[in-house]
Amino acid sequence: MNRKVVITCALTGAGDTVGKSEHVPVTPEQIAESGIEAARAGAAVVHVHVRDPQTGAGSRDVALYREVVRRLRESDVDVVINTTAGMGGDLFLDPEDPSGFAEGTDLVNGIERLAHVEDLLPDICTLDCGSLNFGEGSLVYVSTPDMLRAGAKRIQELGVRPELEIFDTGHLWFANKLLEEGLIDRPGMYQLCMGIPYGAPAEPALLAAMVAQIPPGVVWASFAIGRMQMPWVAQSVLLGGHVRVGLEDNLYLGRGNKVGNAALVANAVTIIEAMGAEVATPDEAREILSLRPRA
Repeated sequence: MNRKVVITCALTGAGDTVGKSEHVPVTPEQIAESGIEAARAGAAVVHVHVRDPQTGAGSRDVALYREVVRRLRESDVDVVINTTAGMGGDLFLDPEDPSGFAEGTDLVNGIERLAHVEDLLPDICTLDCGSLNFGEGSLVYVSTPDMLRAGAKRIQELGVRPELEIFDTGHLWFANKLLEEGLIDRPGMYQLCMGIPYGAPAEPALLAAMVAQIPPGVVWASFAIGRMQMPWVAQSVLLGGHVRVGLEDNLYLGRGNKVGNAALVANAVTIIEAMGAEVATPDEAREILSLRPRA
């Protein structure tokens, strides 16, 4: 195969996983340290969410992001920093009276979701390319075309590389449209997010069909959640993509074996190398992903 594969490690996410595994990092210090360990294990990129240190809930607090990013930048490892810009899209609706917002709603516009990106100028930030019925219950993740166009324009102005998060086939259609409209610089960078209820299921045939709709030159990666995380590393490499692992998406390495981010990355390295590919270094990832050189 003889090609370089970029590993991204999604360190913590914002989901209700803190009580399910002691390995999920919560405080800025824990998140940064987990990122450093993941980088040492082979991750060229770390994908950063932050959590309220007291409750463990996902947070948009710029000060928390600032602390994580500072620790990563001041560490003795080289790693590409990718921050989420997806927080602030949670809309909970009362099924009996959906005319108002229910408890748990955290909804801000596309520009407000970029507050920490404007402050910290990471290498990469995410842009979630559509709305989605998120899991069971009454949660809708809101990301409208107008929000996305405004967000894409601002991210480009900041000189940050947008990673277009694609949870379903319609999201891919819209990502391609952003590229066609010139709101995203070529080559684009896509992340195909599979198996998240209720977007695109983690089915190999569907991944192949979606990859076939990606425009030439776009650099893409894919991941799947839960027990499909490691099989999806192989699927993505086989189809020519890059990969993502980490505790945001999966807590286990084998049945009942809870591990940390570094162990998940190390297992991805084993899979990639067994398939005849090589793991990209951070500098190689910067070249592959068309990022600015390390400061």
